[in-house]
Amino acid sequence: MSSSTLTHSAEVGTTLAQRLVLAIGAGLLGALLVYFAGFSHIEAVHNAAHDTRHSAAFPCH
Repeated sequence: MSSSTLTHSAEVGTTLAQRLVLAIGAGLLGALLVYFAGFSHIEAVHNAAHDTRHSAAFPCH
């Protein structure tokens, strides 16, 4: 890789709109995962989420 390629790639940044889209997407993905684990009828998934909350000292009852 040449130094001009490194310089060019270092100058490429993200716009505010791109960061906002990524933040909203990450928030939605996280919310869906929490919803899935919390209300899952699959006992192993629900118990794993429950045990994780307890190990993090997060009250869940």
